[in-house]
Amino acid sequence: MTRLLAFYLPQYHPIPENDAWWGAGFTEWNNVAKAKPLFPGHYQPHLPGELGFYDLRLPETRKAQAELARSHGIHGFIYYHYWFEGRLLLERPLREVLESRQPDLPFCICWANHNWSRTWTGSTEELLLEQRYSLEDDREHIRWLLPYLKDPRYITVAGKPVVFFYRAQHIHHLPETVRLWQQEAKSAGLPGLYLSWVEGNHPSETPDLTGQGFDAACEFQPRTGTAGPPLPTWLRGRLRTLAPAAFRRHHVRDYARLVEGALAREAAPYKRFPCVTPAWDNSARRAPSRSANVWIGSTPALYERWLRTTLERFTPFGPDEDFVIVNAWNEWAEGNHLEPDRKWGRAYLEATRRALDASQRGC
Repeated sequence: MTRLLAFYLPQYHPIPENDAWWGAGFTEWNNVAKAKPLFPGHYQPHLPGELGFYDLRLPETRKAQAELARSHGIHGFIYYHYWFEGRLLLERPLREVLESRQPDLPFCICWANHNWSRTWTGSTEELLLEQRYSLEDDREHIRWLLPYLKDPRYITVAGKPVVFFYRAQHIHHLPETVRLWQQEAKSAGLPGLYLSWVEGNHPSETPDLTGQGFDAACEFQPRTGTAGPPLPTWLRGRLRTLAPAAFRRHHVRDYARLVEGALAREAAPYKRFPCVTPAWDNSARRAPSRSANVWIGSTPALYERWLRTTLERFTPFGPDEDFVIVNAWNEWAEGNHLEPDRKWGRAYLEATRRALDASQRGC
């Protein structure tokens, strides 16, 4: 049976770094709440529904999230993990999940090994924190991760903890990192690690890494192949008329065409876990002068069709290699969330449950 996993952003609580960079008490909710439509009919702001503007330091919040996820077919969360040469950011929610042993929902980690910058893209422009790599740091890093990897809730393949690398291709000594991590895991009593790289915007950015010790890849929608497809001609003309400045500045695309393009994509010559996304709109994170990526026209019905078809077509690569990924559980500032909002309520969660149930019935 396929396991649905959702990327999870452990933000939504203040940390000293964000206080210094963005102002006291800053969280992603600041960006979410101040978002405004770029053109007529543009859905912004995305305001949270029943969970409210939550604080991830609260165990009640984490419990409510887990209950919602489980009841709608999400097997577990992929927590983003931020490590900069021993410096940790946004680690508190998962640390408290580990220490409290609650909630009892499976999880794994994706090392989000990109730079932090004021552009929110990981570029070197207006850099806040830069990733630097060394084997000494690799050893310290994997040893820090071991208590999480050994947790009984941790998601595994054949007993091997699953670890995703967000930008594996940026690690200049990647094969050595992989060998070291595998050695450290086995020395700690684990059978090894199951490693997956996250694909980038285009195939050329993230080549096949199975020859460098990785087991599989993971799509990251809508970033896989998002140079197109364009909007329908009639809609392009309407947007140019209604909001010419916004249309020139921002990348506005059609969610329905994203779905069609994703479903038409050819299989990879390596193991690749498919990914779907309920929506995408990162304009909440962008200053008015910066370009945003906005996919318009998402509905629960379109998302359900994409997810159901993906589930029906996907054949697991092995007994435990059975993941389909949803991007994401709670990326509110990217307009990308299964969590209920004020417009749709639980509609995307209910669509997730229906798609999973239908695919399992084979109908």
